[in-house]
Amino acid sequence: MTRFYGLVGYGTAVEGVPGVFTDVITERPLYGSIEQNIRQLRDADETLNPDITVQNVVSVVADAYAMQNFHDIRYVLWMGARWKVSSVDVDPPRLKLRLGEVYNGPTPGTP
Repeated sequence: MTRFYGLVGYGTAVEGVPGVFTDVITERPLYGSIEQNIRQLRDADETLNPDITVQNVVSVVADAYAMQNFHDIRYVLWMGARWKVSSVDVDPPRLKLRLGEVYNGPTPGTP
C-alpha cells in the first residue's frame, strides 16, 4: 500500500451579496494511504479530447476537523493535481475518499 500525505480542500458556502453564495476553500494536511490506484480514460462525444478520471481510494486518518466537516470536502491534492472527491466513506478513525475527475473549482488563492 502506498503512503499518502497531502492537502484536502474543504469548501464552505458563504453569502457575499445577499442571495449569492460562493465557496470559500481552506486546505488542511492529512496522512493516510492509497488503497486503490486506478486510471480510466473516458470518451466523451461532445469533447475533442477524452477526459482522464481516476477511481482511487485515499484512506486518511481523520482529525476532529475532518470528522466534523467531511461533508465539505471538495478535493484532494495528489500527484501535483487537485482531484475531485466523488464520495466519502466515514469509517472512524478514517475517512475513505473516492477520487474522480480533475477539480476545476475555486482554490484558496482565487476569489
